[in-house]
Amino acid sequence: MPEPLVLVVVAVALVVASWLLVAAETAISRLSRASVDELRKTHERAATRVDHLVRDRVRSVNALLLARTATMLTAVIVVAAWLVQWSSWSPAWNLIVATAFMTAVTYVVLDVSARTVGRQHPAGVAAGAAPVVRALVALLSPITALLILLGNAITPGRGFREGPFASQAEFLEMVDAAGAADVIADDERQMIQSVFQLGGTIAREVMVPRTEMVFIERSRTLAQGLSLCLRSGFSRIPVAGESLDEIVGVVLLKDLVGRMLENRDGHRSERIDSRMRKAHFVPDSKPADELLREMQADREHMAIVVDEFGGTAGLVTIEDILEEIVGEIADEYDTEEPEVVELPDGGFRVRARLTLEHLAALTGMDLDPDAEGVETVGGLMASRLGLVPIPGAKVDTHGWRLTAESTAGRRNLVDAILVERLDSVEHEHE
Repeated sequence: MPEPLVLVVVAVALVVASWLLVAAETAISRLSRASVDELRKTHERAATRVDHLVRDRVRSVNALLLARTATMLTAVIVVAAWLVQWSSWSPAWNLIVATAFMTAVTYVVLDVSARTVGRQHPAGVAAGAAPVVRALVALLSPITALLILLGNAITPGRGFREGPFASQAEFLEMVDAAGAADVIADDERQMIQSVFQLGGTIAREVMVPRTEMVFIERSRTLAQGLSLCLRSGFSRIPVAGESLDEIVGVVLLKDLVGRMLENRDGHRSERIDSRMRKAHFVPDSKPADELLREMQADREHMAIVVDEFGGTAGLVTIEDILEEIVGEIADEYDTEEPEVVELPDGGFRVRARLTLEHLAALTGMDLDPDAEGVETVGGLMASRLGLVPIPGAKVDTHGWRLTAESTAGRRNLVDAILVERLDSVEHEHE
């Protein structure tokens, strides 16, 4: 067997080689095209070497990871062999001590020291390691490709063609680290992460559900359509045929106003379907990022979402998708109101999301959420009307009148509901 001193030298050399490989891998993963362009202003030759690595980043990182794994495993074996010669312990203890020692060395020397240097000086480390990295890529690329195929074959799911090492997850980790170091603001960090998450979001998850859709029948007049637009606050409204499952088009507020100016009398008799536009339909399983690109290319602001059976599942707008990235888009006049406001006449002004149990406690109504099939006051109004309530809609129940008042949020859903005793309301109208 080799002399103990030789084994020590070999182990140290392997650890140093691993340190260089990890530093190079970290530097190449961190470098961006912008960093290369900046380096080119002062060091043209170094920038050219680094640019080659950045353009072929995946193969470079995969080769470095394989080389690092091989050197560290070899280092563990060398340390174990040195312990066999130096100590009188059993082989099992030698292996345990070698593994524990090299685990500590790996963490301190590689995961802390080498990665820190690679992150602090990415351009310099990558430029210095470029010749070695190119040689490793030429030598190990066929092996890494074969090993990745083998890994994908034994892994459930589709796997990654080029391996999972230089991945989106690593980039998001860098974003989290930048946020923790106050390099970027927290809302910017969340926005960047939302952009990546958008690819895993489907239309069904961002759409306005069918139960919250405001629509108009095709047989209605232009005047009725104009009134619905103004009352609901929407500038685009789906047009339904025999039922909501038969969406035949979309009517735009500007088309209704334009026609009214052209023919001030005809808008009271002319039907909605004479001015509607073609509706855009998408499956509810369509990825949100693809849908956004498609709507931008087709200049479509709204799409009708259909389920697997062809029925209407809901609708989606560009704003719905953008909200997945930037968060809720609220109106500048939206304010947070209390859930219940007691009125002088004995009535109440409540939020639409107030629970039926709370409403029953306030008014003495006999309301059972299980029997009603809804849990909120807004849901109760929608259930009784058979439509999404809009400002002015009224429902009489259990001796009380519920009147939809204001809307809130970009979707203009009813937010405030006036609850009055029915006898007092009728007395006012006498």
